[in-house]
This record gives sequence, C-alpha cells and structure tokens, in this order.
Amino acid sequence: MKSSNELSKLWNSFKDPERVKALVKAIKSEVESYGKPINVMEFCGGHTHVILRNGLDELLKGYINFLHGPGCPVCVIALERVDLALELARIKDVILCTYGDLMRVPGSDKKSLLHLRAEGCAIKPVASCMECLKLAQEVPDKKVVFFAIGFETTSPHTAVLIKEAYQRGIKNLFVVSNHILALVVLDYLLRSEDKPFIDAFIGPGHVSTITGSRVYEPIVEKFGTPIVIAGFEPLDLLQAVYLIAKQMKEGRREVEIQYIRSVSPEGNIQAKKFLEEVFVIREKFPWRGLGEIPYSAYAISSKYADLDAEKVFDIKVKTSKEVPGCLCGNIIKGLNKPTDCKLFGKVCTPQNPIGPCMVSSEGACLAYFKYKKFTH
Repeated sequence: MKSSNELSKLWNSFKDPERVKALVKAIKSEVESYGKPINVMEFCGGHTHVILRNGLDELLKGYINFLHGPGCPVCVIALERVDLALELARIKDVILCTYGDLMRVPGSDKKSLLHLRAEGCAIKPVASCMECLKLAQEVPDKKVVFFAIGFETTSPHTAVLIKEAYQRGIKNLFVVSNHILALVVLDYLLRSEDKPFIDAFIGPGHVSTITGSRVYEPIVEKFGTPIVIAGFEPLDLLQAVYLIAKQMKEGRREVEIQYIRSVSPEGNIQAKKFLEEVFVIREKFPWRGLGEIPYSAYAISSKYADLDAEKVFDIKVKTSKEVPGCLCGNIIKGLNKPTDCKLFGKVCTPQNPIGPCMVSSEGACLAYFKYKKFTH
C-alpha cells in the first residue's frame, strides 16, 4: 500500500507542468502534420470541467476545437421526467429520494424538488441508492421512491438495490429508472443532421469502466470517428487528445484506451450481469434537447414490476416546452457554447439556474460560469 507522500507525488504527476508542455508541443506537431484543426467532442461533463479549469482549450487554441457534449445525466434529463419526480414528491406518504444535483433542476412550472421540500414535501437527497433500502426498513408506513438517474456508471448500483429489495421482500420501496445509455447517444449524435462536424470523441471514463471499450468499436467502424477513452486529470486529457491527433494524422480510425488504470476492453462483467438481469431496454426515451431517442434507456424488467414506481403510481405528465431563450439543448449537441446564450450569467446563474447545464456540477454552463465568465 502506498504512503500518503507517495500518493501525493503520484497525484501531482498527473498535473506536472513540464509534461503538460511536452504534450501540448507534441499535439501541435501532430495537428500541423495533419494540416487543419481537429474538432473533438468530450462526451463527459467531468472532462469539460477539467479542460476549462486547467485552460487546456486555451493552450490548444487554433489546433483543437473542443465541442461540449451531453455532459451528464442531469444535463439531459427531459422536463417531463423532472415533472414526474415533482408529482411523485407531492403524493401523501411518499418520501422521494434522489441524487443531489437533480434536486435543483426546475420543472416546467419553474419549481424544483428543493422548492417542494421547502414547502413541506418529504424529499431526501442521497449519496448512495442503498440509503433508500435502509430508509424503507425504518419507515414501513411510508412509500420510499428512489428517483434513479445516471449513465451506465450508476445503473449497476440501482440494479443491486432492486435485487436486494426484491430478495428481502421489502414492499414499500419503489424505483423510477431514468438510467440512460451513453453508447446510444454517441450513435445518435453522429447520425443527426442537426450537429456540428465531429472529428473524434473523448470517450467517457467512468461509463467505460462498466461498459468496456469494445462496445464502441461498431460506432467507429460505422462512422469512421475515433474514440479515445480518457481519465480525469489534465495529463489524461492531453494524452487522449494526442492519441486522437496521431490517429487523424495517420489516417487511422480506432477505439483507444488512455485511461488504462481503470478501463479494460471487456469492462465490468459482474456489473453488466446485474444490468441484464434487472433491466430491459425501453423502446424510446426523452432526452433534453435531443428529443426521444429509441432504445436509449433502461426500464425495470417485469420480474421486478412491483418495485417499478412508474407502474405502481401510474402518473402521466405532459411533454413540456423549454424555457424561451435557454440554449441547453444546443449546448449539449455541441452547436453552441454557453456564452452564446443570452441568459448565461445574467438571468441564469448557479444561484438561479434556468437550465440543467447550469444546475449540474458537471454542466458546461456551470463550467463556463466558474472558469470563463469574465474572459468572453
């Protein structure tokens, strides 16, 4: 086991200024040999924040054009799904549990779960979905609803929760699945006519620890768009960009793993078994700014129907229109930068978020507000 001093040295090595300079120089050399700037979309909002916080976009200006993609599940949750959470929270004897960022996303009536909690609704933010299991056992007279959200990263956690509740025979715990599939939206973005030109993707690191890298190979073969899966330190991102630039120069189109300390070709086999057992693929699911995307989300399988809050409570909500002027939909497609939005930094701030890209801790708008607000 490494000492704290060794761990500190290892941590700092991912931000070493000399290594950064060397990689920036190498990237520029590859791009110059390629002959034109490269449009790279980082899929993950964690990557967006690393890029902007460390000024990597400025270091590579004129060589790499970073396009900000979907970001995180909170950024792309449709208004009608937020409205569903709000309606569930208003039901008597329901305790609604969800992850923290979602608490602040406004619904179509401008209210968020935080507003409802202030009005007296029983709403509880959780750090782990297993907290819901404990809560359901402590308050058997209440209906505990876990409003699950996440890409493949958190989906296995919800699957374990559902299996555990089913095996223990817990009757007052219910789950809403908003789990979405990163792989499908990559395909959607490349097929869409309403998109920027994308030369390559920086693949999501945490998602890929579950899915593995092989799942991206059909997309690369179909569209000829390289994908390099990256970690979350400055040198991780720069090395991923270098690998992309090298592929482009050499005329290769491949899936590569930069994040080799966490991602393997096969992914987490046990986690994927949980997903296959507990979930089925929905025929369609709404994404904010992207519309309904076929086969892009998980639903709870019929075996666990008694725990499926969407079946048990049968709440219908209408599709709602976005707030006029909010560009979150275009931002998660890479069509606009947050600073293109007239609401950004004026009406829409972290204290008063209008759209989910400002709400989410991984949202592009929040990243621009924190790191670039006064540079545009």
